[in-house]
Amino acid sequence: MDFEQIGRFERINVVGTSGSGKSTFAREFAELLNLPFYEMDQLFWKSDWHESSDNELFRKVHEMTSRSRWVLDGNYTRTIPVKWKQVQLVIWLDPFFLRTVLRVTKRTIYRSFTQEEICPGTGNRESLRKAFLSRDSIIWWAITTYRNNRKKYSSIISSPVYSHICFIRLNSQTGVTSFLKGLREVAEQSHAPEPAEPFSTGGSPPSAQ
Repeated sequence: MDFEQIGRFERINVVGTSGSGKSTFAREFAELLNLPFYEMDQLFWKSDWHESSDNELFRKVHEMTSRSRWVLDGNYTRTIPVKWKQVQLVIWLDPFFLRTVLRVTKRTIYRSFTQEEICPGTGNRESLRKAFLSRDSIIWWAITTYRNNRKKYSSIISSPVYSHICFIRLNSQTGVTSFLKGLREVAEQSHAPEPAEPFSTGGSPPSAQ
């Protein structure tokens, strides 16, 4: 994998089923490359879990992706014609099913107890009732969309329509860790100070004025 080339990309979308770890990955990716980080959920959700209309969402996505540099976390397939208009790299996190479900379950239970705000500024929070006793359960969403997401992104990657986009698929935690390690090494090298020019001992030193 050419990490130097990856390090030159400035418009990246990280996708994957809920619980795939894409938000954590995308944040670290953005931090390593010193790129602005954005979340599709932040663009979509309003206060009290009210949804943005498609027109509102498309406008927000267009405004954000019209900028020159960004890492965007999230799917929302209907926005692909907008969000991928300028994208250079799409990273698909595709861990196996059980890991995905366990991760989203653990995360949801943790957020339910801590009452961590989802999408800062909205006041939205998880609850155990919503997680386990509601049709809007994010856990159930992850379970029911997992297979369709795999089919969708497998098809997209092989489609000539998107041949101008670089796609990377990471389907294990080992792969994710290795990828971030390689990217971190490139980032550290790019920020390392240039070595000083060696002092020449040949000839006479300049005389003091």
